Amino acid sequence: MKSCGLVLTGVLLAAPAAQAQDTGQFFHSNGVQIHDVDAGAGEPVVGSLGPARAVVGMEPPQLLRSVRSQTYAYKTVGDLQIKADVHRFDDSVVRPVVVWIHGGALIMGNRGGLFGVSEMMLEAGYVVVLIDYRLAPETQLPSIIEDLEDALAGVRTRGRELFNADTSKIAVMGSSAGGYLTLTSGFRAEHRPTVLVSFWGYGDLVGDWYSQPSERARHNRRQVSAEEAYGQVSGPPISDARDRDGNGGTFYTYSRQNGLWPKEVSGWDPHTQTENFFPFMPVKNVTSDYPPTMLIHGTEDTDVPYEQSVMMAEQFTQHGVPHELVTIPGAEHGLPGGDRELVAKAYDDAVAWVNRYMR
Repeated sequence: MKSCGLVLTGVLLAAPAAQAQDTGQFFHSNGVQIHDVDAGAGEPVVGSLGPARAVVGMEPPQLLRSVRSQTYAYKTVGDLQIKADVHRFDDSVVRPVVVWIHGGALIMGNRGGLFGVSEMMLEAGYVVVLIDYRLAPETQLPSIIEDLEDALAGVRTRGRELFNADTSKIAVMGSSAGGYLTLTSGFRAEHRPTVLVSFWGYGDLVGDWYSQPSERARHNRRQVSAEEAYGQVSGPPISDARDRDGNGGTFYTYSRQNGLWPKEVSGWDPHTQTENFFPFMPVKNVTSDYPPTMLIHGTEDTDVPYEQSVMMAEQFTQHGVPHELVTIPGAEHGLPGGDRELVAKAYDDAVAWVNRYMR
């Protein structure tokens, strides 16, 4: 049973009965934090911000040093509040909005803080919304996708009111499993996003890369027993891995060692119940009205194969979807090992790609 309520300084207040059935609505959770950033000092985390700043056509970020950060609970399921952090320059300008989705195999991770591309988007003048979602295996795939849908609906319906965002267009970006969710938003969201960027993401959930035991060294540094693995994830539902008593990474390693990831996150056997996955697989749901998409991936990725982005690009070509596949030769998962200049350009290109469709 889902419910939504107004949350102020950590206290959940009852919502009116009619409102309690709504989904995808943002409610103020924690106090506003205003902090200073020196956008002009030092090197960015990745890439040069010069071209990105020029494309968006907004005031130089070094003139806007105060950032307003606010946490919202966009959804409540039972006792679990599912949250989003919103970061924007502390001014009254109505700004475009980008939703960033974290990775972690749908098992690990949290909305965290600004870094890398999400920080670049802030400095380029966007409102940046970082979302949590319920994590597997305590929560299964359909409910995780429901959280994605509700978060995007909440940004669209409440974003102008709560954080002065122009919600007529929404960009979505994410990495790894967040890249998968980004691609999934392109066909699952009630109002499709305007533009997508997937960083080393994937569109297939049932292929051998996930449904067969992995021989990759990164997944076999030590063998994990079933007893140890399931003991890590035996608690209640969570939407932030920091709230789990166990180690989701250990469970993920076990899943990859045994080819069990698809079944563990969904409850379905990918070999005998393959079609159950199809409504949640981007590679099976590309149509001509899919949003313009940039894919960024390293050729030596040993966690999410480069071919996953190639498969999506092939579908985009087949259906006439504007897209660009940015290939980083020799780069691993997250792009280490790639040429630094190519990696920096890829991040700048991602910001420019979003700007092209959000202007």
